[in-house]
Amino acid sequence: MTTAYDFSFRDLDGQPQALEQYRGKALLLVNVASKCGFTPQYTGLEQLWQGYRDRGLVVIGFPCNQFGAQEPGDAAQIRQFCSIDYPVSFPLSQKIEVNGEGADPLWAWLSHEKRGLLGIARIKWNFSKFLVDRNGQVVDRYAPTTKPEQLRGGIEALL
Repeated sequence: MTTAYDFSFRDLDGQPQALEQYRGKALLLVNVASKCGFTPQYTGLEQLWQGYRDRGLVVIGFPCNQFGAQEPGDAAQIRQFCSIDYPVSFPLSQKIEVNGEGADPLWAWLSHEKRGLLGIARIKWNFSKFLVDRNGQVVDRYAPTTKPEQLRGGIEALL
């Protein structure tokens, strides 16, 4: 059986990061963008990270430019934005695609494991969120309009 821990990503420095390192922890995986109407959710995501990381939650942001070119920057620009405009300390990946032939394998798996509204697998916009349990299974998918603070109940149930 495939789990989230079977996948890896490259961090903003280009270094490979195996999700295996988080085995036994719950994951909140979010495609993020710096020029999106939902960008203020970075604050709520950081609050979840700060509030739950000691209890076993890992938040990871995956910058994506597929929706309205809302993440146009390179790794250095993304890092600067995420340290000055919306300071976050949770891990960030290199920019990825979440849909189509170039979709990151993790995101292709996530979107098929937990489909969205009307059973559609395709990611609809930035700040789509996937909650993964401590066994690496996708337990919930949240729309971009779902604010991070609304995830507390689902997170609490996993921790």
